[in-house]
Amino acid sequence: MSREMILTNRQKGIILAVTGAFFWGVGGVASDWLFTNKGIDIDWYVTARLLASGIFLVAVHRFMSKDIPVFSIFREKSTVMRLIIFSIFGMLLVQYSYMASIDYGNAAIATLLQYLAPVYIIIWYLIKGQERVNAFDALAIFLTLTGTFLLLTNGSFENLSVPLPAVVWGVISGFSLAFYTIYAGALLRRFPSVLVVGWAMIIAGGVMNFIHPVWEVGAGRMDMATIAVLLFGIFAGTAIAFWFFIKSLEYISAKETTLFGTIEPLAAIVASVIVMNVVFQSWQLVGMFLILVLITLLSLKKQDE
Repeated sequence: MSREMILTNRQKGIILAVTGAFFWGVGGVASDWLFTNKGIDIDWYVTARLLASGIFLVAVHRFMSKDIPVFSIFREKSTVMRLIIFSIFGMLLVQYSYMASIDYGNAAIATLLQYLAPVYIIIWYLIKGQERVNAFDALAIFLTLTGTFLLLTNGSFENLSVPLPAVVWGVISGFSLAFYTIYAGALLRRFPSVLVVGWAMIIAGGVMNFIHPVWEVGAGRMDMATIAVLLFGIFAGTAIAFWFFIKSLEYISAKETTLFGTIEPLAAIVASVIVMNVVFQSWQLVGMFLILVLITLLSLKKQDE
């Protein structure tokens, strides 16, 4: 393979990783816009988002990978049970808590709180005794506590600068993402991630469908702008974003893909300011900077860790 071809493939990987992360970040802001300006019901939106994205990802696997049948994941009872637990307590809880945090607050805050999940994973392994405290862990925990405090309080002990429900749902989102990441390991060692996530979304969406059927749109103004943003949030902001992230691994390393993924919270912050006119105070900006530094450090950490 020529050097020119290697460079071309690397460029493809970078474009896919950056585009996927950008779609993820802006997709959260699209959801914020739908909740705030169009009165879209969060329960219906989560149902539609999960079902549509799940079907899309399973279809992608069906047409791009002939070796592993789409229903092969359902052959063993133990695997099915693990998939159901992952779907409800991982996928569904991550998606719903993230959207609820956006609904009560904004996409930037929700994204940053969710991105604290790797620190929760570090703390979990420290508690279990599977990892010893080192300088990196201490720095990560310090940046998490300091950055989150400044982000949520603007440096004041007296009151929150962010609505409490947004904080609670954001923290739940981070913890559920940590569970999602750890618990998915056994499934991902046996099946492609697109297939696992696709079926998890379909199952989670099916559960949500009992709460709010997807065919009952409910409150909300369904004009052309709303439909366009809905399609972007459901497909580009979820399904295509994940697909691009996985596809980029064919061209660049997982470590590089994760590093380029740090664009997601930055995109959410910038889009929130431009689209939703969100204004952050001085110490909140310092907190954001510390959390972004943390995210970058976590991405640079050795992949085997």
